[in-house]
Amino acid sequence: MTDALDPTRVFRKLGRANALANLRLHKAVALLQPGEFEATRTSFFPSIRATLNHILIIDWFYVDALEGGTLGPKAWENEEPFADPTELRAAQADVDRRLVKLCDNLTSHDLARPVAVHRGSRIQTDRLDDILSHLFQHQTHHRGQVHAMLAGTSVKPPQLDEFIVGDDAQARAADMAELGWSETDLMD
Repeated sequence: MTDALDPTRVFRKLGRANALANLRLHKAVALLQPGEFEATRTSFFPSIRATLNHILIIDWFYVDALEGGTLGPKAWENEEPFADPTELRAAQADVDRRLVKLCDNLTSHDLARPVAVHRGSRIQTDRLDDILSHLFQHQTHHRGQVHAMLAGTSVKPPQLDEFIVGDDAQARAADMAELGWSETDLMD
């Protein structure tokens, strides 16, 4: 068990909550009828496929920067790298694992560490904790859009907010097991 005042704890929990929400959302998308994944819908991006690809490429962009990489705008050279929902789900799971690992290895000193974000013609420098906060907000924002778009399909939108508090342990048990995690992974 970590120190009760450990400022990195929230990021470890958010990293796992993000991966669990993505898992549930992608499992729901896998149940769509032919044509529903790419169908034009009303939202910021024109389809479930476009929105989920956007989440992925921005995750690539920021996770790479957080890991010290220089991927930069190459992340979105192809705005929809995956037309197949199964391949998209696998790519999202991969970057989610990277983000969880990054969050699991944070120290309190890391939070104020400057992160170089390669933006093509310039380098943005921000604190690691601010980049993580922005990334988690971005993911939640766009997952909410996919959730709303699913309401217009044959698939019921999944519950996406049962991953932080202890009282929700039963509701997340199957998804936690699928990822090979236990409740102790959320306690530290």
